[in-house]
Amino acid sequence: MGLNETPSANRLHIGFFGKRNAGKSSVVNAVTGQNLAIVSDVKGTTTNPVYKAMELLPLGPVVIIDTPGIDDKGTLGEMRVKRSRQVLNKTDIAVLVIDATCGKSEDDEKLIELFEKKDIKYVVVYNKADLEGHEETVGDNEIYVSAKTGYNINKLKEKIASLAVTDDITHKIVGDLISPSDFVVLVVPIDKAAPKGRLILPQQQTIRDILESDAVAIVVKENELKNTLDSLGKKPKLVITDSQAFEKVAADTPDDIYLTSFSILFARYKGNLEIAVKGAKTLDSLQDGDTVLISEGCTHHRQCDDIGTVKLPRWINNYTKKNLNFEFTSGTEFPEDLTRYKLIVHCGGCMLNEREMKYRYKCAVEQNVPITNYGILIAYVHGILKRSLQIFPDILAEIL
Repeated sequence: MGLNETPSANRLHIGFFGKRNAGKSSVVNAVTGQNLAIVSDVKGTTTNPVYKAMELLPLGPVVIIDTPGIDDKGTLGEMRVKRSRQVLNKTDIAVLVIDATCGKSEDDEKLIELFEKKDIKYVVVYNKADLEGHEETVGDNEIYVSAKTGYNINKLKEKIASLAVTDDITHKIVGDLISPSDFVVLVVPIDKAAPKGRLILPQQQTIRDILESDAVAIVVKENELKNTLDSLGKKPKLVITDSQAFEKVAADTPDDIYLTSFSILFARYKGNLEIAVKGAKTLDSLQDGDTVLISEGCTHHRQCDDIGTVKLPRWINNYTKKNLNFEFTSGTEFPEDLTRYKLIVHCGGCMLNEREMKYRYKCAVEQNVPITNYGILIAYVHGILKRSLQIFPDILAEIL
């Protein structure tokens, strides 16, 4: 992915919902002008949520999500409905597609209640208006369309666009912490776990944010940090490290240079830093037999020394000296019932949008389960979390 390509996590997520054969997939194709979804007269053609990152005028970069019917039946059908409901956790704007010849059903009403409960902006679309033959009076967030003839599709796109947040994003990853011409050193290990030929998403986004702030980004491997700092001729404002190299980087970074990690920056960026720092302190109260959930927002090939399934349990066990149980989830697999866990350790969530990350943290808070993230926990077990938060004095003073 290029540095100028908008990552899915930063795109507006638009989910299309409705009963089977209401014409969701046809409306998706009409709105996007592409055959993104398979269309069929057979009920239940869409069996899993379909995601497509694209440019949609007049909105710009978005992720379109076509979901299975909310009225699916049977054991498999119930699983499909559950997946459709899970999509709501990452949906910024919901489009409820209703067959105009049938009208609004009880299932549709329940879905609208969910939209409102989750504070999701939505529009109700009565499809197949060409078969209905007339329009009834509709509310401000309702519209009649025909995916078949294209009737009112442009108006639907305008209505969706009107629901989007139009304010410029004011929060930054690191840009508000630095000034023009500042040096920022990024420590990026290149090992067998690193993706071939590219940097991972948080590293790309952080570099872009530094450059947009007219500062200087210097990228080094962990074994080159000390020599780089000695030879720069100018003291960097900040060193940002991959969490796995935290201990070595902390040893090689002078105390008069701010130090933090990509994970800590992204916890702040997505509004979860205070909760995550408090969650890390739960390590001190874990007991034998407690269960810890380690959750990743994406799926990837597991390496022999994988951070989530191998390194984190090892670090946690070494720190707590307790006999703990570990469970693991990845991708969209995030349990609804968290009460059996004494601690949740989540990844930085670079592949999840802000809405879904806040949803996961909200679930944990509401169920009184402490939650933290990889980088914050790693800094805590190595005794360097306080130092890693010195660039955030208000947070440091409040929670440590």
